[in-house]
Amino acid sequence: MGELIRWLIQDAQKDLFDLLFALVLNSFFLALLALLLWPLDQLILAFQLAKGYGVLWIVVSITTLLLKQIHRSFRVNLYDHANTYVLSNLMVSCLLQIGWSAFAVLTLHANVVSVPSWLTMFLYLGALLSCFIAFLVVSAFYQGQIYRIVNLLLAAVSFLIFSLWPASARVLYGWFFQLL
Repeated sequence: MGELIRWLIQDAQKDLFDLLFALVLNSFFLALLALLLWPLDQLILAFQLAKGYGVLWIVVSITTLLLKQIHRSFRVNLYDHANTYVLSNLMVSCLLQIGWSAFAVLTLHANVVSVPSWLTMFLYLGALLSCFIAFLVVSAFYQGQIYRIVNLLLAAVSFLIFSLWPASARVLYGWFFQLL
């Protein structure tokens, strides 16, 4: 019994560490990005990403709680219905990750209309890094190795696809971004 309690405490500490790590790195990234974009007169991009991260944290939290409630209602857990449990978590985490990539690309496209090409490349790199930070946020809630591997690949691939074809990002997630 004591071993079980010790394991539960360690697991809760790891969960808390992952959440705090994602939050601190998210804040550090936004502060650094704002400092870099300020002299380039692109500070609005940092503010838009900060707003987006706020929404991301809220949406990830709410969807995670809703999914846990659905799992409880249908008695789906890792031990009795492993495939359903993993696939439902994977599906939700992937939708969230792809949603951030769409947001990053659409926000970027709105801000690179009349900037030099060197600055556009710098902004694309910043937006790609924002997808990695969003991956850390999603991974703080969906911590399984399968979720991390798939979401990391998905962050890069969806960013690339949406960068080459921004209309697809608008079709898939534009309705949600217009609510904001």
